[in-house]
Amino acid sequence: MSTMQIRPLKPALQAIAIEELNEVPHRVAEDIAALRDWVLKQPHLRACTEDQFLLAFLRGTKFSLERAKQKFDRFYTLQASIPEVFNERRLATDPLVLEIIRSGILLRMPQDEDDAGPCVTIIRAGSYDTSRFKFQDIIRVGSMFGEIMMFEDENATVSGYVEVMDMKGITGTHLFALQPELLRKFSAYADEAMPTRQKGIHFINVPAAFEAGFNTLRSFFPAKIKSRISVSSDPDAIFNIVPRDCLPVEYGGTFGLMEDISRDMEAKLMSYESYFVASQHFGTDEKLRDFSNPLEDKRSSFGAVGSFRKLEID
Repeated sequence: MSTMQIRPLKPALQAIAIEELNEVPHRVAEDIAALRDWVLKQPHLRACTEDQFLLAFLRGTKFSLERAKQKFDRFYTLQASIPEVFNERRLATDPLVLEIIRSGILLRMPQDEDDAGPCVTIIRAGSYDTSRFKFQDIIRVGSMFGEIMMFEDENATVSGYVEVMDMKGITGTHLFALQPELLRKFSAYADEAMPTRQKGIHFINVPAAFEAGFNTLRSFFPAKIKSRISVSSDPDAIFNIVPRDCLPVEYGGTFGLMEDISRDMEAKLMSYESYFVASQHFGTDEKLRDFSNPLEDKRSSFGAVGSFRKLEID
C-alpha cells in the first residue's frame, strides 16, 4: 500500500472538483483503493500506484472508474509506441535533460495561492539550438514535467493546463526540425492517456505574415479544438493569459528572471529522481495481458491498443 496521503484541495479548487469532476470528498480514499486494487490485479501492468498519482486519473475521467482504468492502462501502453521519448534518457540526472531545463526552453509558470485557473507552461519554440537538441528531447523533458504535474499540481489535475507557444526567433530550421509523426503520436498520447486536461494552446509572437494564414487554417479545425487555440503577433498577448506578477522580467512581468524559474524546475525535477529511475521499469507486458473479459474494442489514434479487462466490483 502507498503511504502517501492525499493533499486537501484549496476551497476554490475543491468546488470545481465537486461541480465539474464529480468528486465526492468523503469517497475519494475508497475510489483510489478501488483503482489501485484493479491495477494490482493486472498481470501485464507494472505501474506507479501512489495515491496522488491514481487520484489524477480519477479526476481526469470525472471519477468514472471504468474510464480511469482505461486511461491508466493506455498511459503505460502508449508510452511503448513512442520510444524516442520514453527511453533510457528519461532521468532527472540525464545531462541532456538538465541542459534543456537550464536553457529555459520550457518554463512552468508560478501561480498565485488563490488562483484556481489552469496551470501554464511557456514553450519557447524558437529558442533552442536545433544542432544540439532534437525535438524529441524537448518533448521528453515536457513529458517529465507533465508527470510531476500529476503528482503535485492540483490546478493541473482539477482545472487543466494551458500551453503558450512563444514563436519569437522561430526559423525555418526550427520548423524543419519538428517531427510531424512524433507530434501526432505525442498529441494523441497527451489526449488519450494523460489525465490532465489541455485547456488551450496560445501562439504568441507569431510573425505577422504567419498570423493571417494561421487564422484561415484555424477555420478548418473542429469547434472543440478551435476554441482552445489562439494566435497573436501582439507582444502583449501574454498578459491576457498569465498575470504580470507571475511572469518573469523577460516577458514584462515582475516574477524574477527566467533563470530563477529554470532553477526551481531543476530542483523540482531532482526531488523526483527516484520516481524516474523506477519509471524505467514501469510499462506493460503484452504477453501477460488478460483478454478473457474484454471491454468493447477501444480504438486509439495509434490503432487498436488492446482490450481492457473489466473488474466487476461487488
